[in-house]
Amino acid sequence: MYDIIIIGAGTAGMSAAIYGLRAGKKVLMLEEKNYGGQIVNTPEIENYPGVSKVSGFEFATNLYQQAMDLGAEIVYERALKIKDDKEHKVVITAKHQYEAKAVILATGAKNRPLGVDREEQMIGAGVSYCATCDGMFFRGKDVAVVGGGNTALEDATFLSNYCNRVYVIHRRDTFRGESRLVDQLKKKENVTFVLDSNVVRLLGEEKIEGITVKNVKDHSIRDISVSGVFVAIGQEPDNKDFADMVNIDEKGYIRANEECKTNAQGIFTAGDCRTKKVRQLTTAASDGAVAALAACEFIQQ
Repeated sequence: MYDIIIIGAGTAGMSAAIYGLRAGKKVLMLEEKNYGGQIVNTPEIENYPGVSKVSGFEFATNLYQQAMDLGAEIVYERALKIKDDKEHKVVITAKHQYEAKAVILATGAKNRPLGVDREEQMIGAGVSYCATCDGMFFRGKDVAVVGGGNTALEDATFLSNYCNRVYVIHRRDTFRGESRLVDQLKKKENVTFVLDSNVVRLLGEEKIEGITVKNVKDHSIRDISVSGVFVAIGQEPDNKDFADMVNIDEKGYIRANEECKTNAQGIFTAGDCRTKKVRQLTTAASDGAVAALAACEFIQQ
């Protein structure tokens, strides 16, 4: 019997493990793939308070080692279901069942990809899903932002302050994002809108040198020279397996307040998988701490 089972070993999950262990609890992390989550693919992190520069892999490894040194256990299995057994929770995988007094869901969210050839291969070589994380690496260069929601518009605004030119690629002629953000971008001389268009090809061998876009109305094709492509077409949380236990919104995110409590007693959530506005390393780590302390309080009560 564990005190806390954490589903997911990204920044939120490992931060929760550290706080739970420091509170004297027995903690198990269940992770489907590898520890670290999305951040392991980021070449350099420069926006985490107190750390001027670190690679995503090193950041994740440091978190992992800290949790392991405190006595965390990790099992690489996908959690398929949570069963409420009154006095405790049972987390079921394809191979085993694990019991705990409390569960923290830290399953994260995956960036929705463009779906073009070599996209995954070019992550870190010009393809990015986080303008605030990687934008400074493209200072003075031409970049493209793909998307039409608030995130894409905010990314383009942010990048326009540092980059030579920002192309905003959107598949429609109107934006889902706020008109205020669109109006702000239209006033910027270094922002170019490429509407009714999709990115169909990434150009460049070892790093991004440009993109090919196709107009959805007249089917014309053009190449645009850029050094970076920032994809902002949404994220995809993976919480459907737990929809029978916790409330999930229409986009698939777990409903939770700032205390990281779900509607289900003894089940908490942390990180990108929950309903929130800002999804960054700092907020994931914060959620992990809050969820772990809330779980400890629940156990004590």
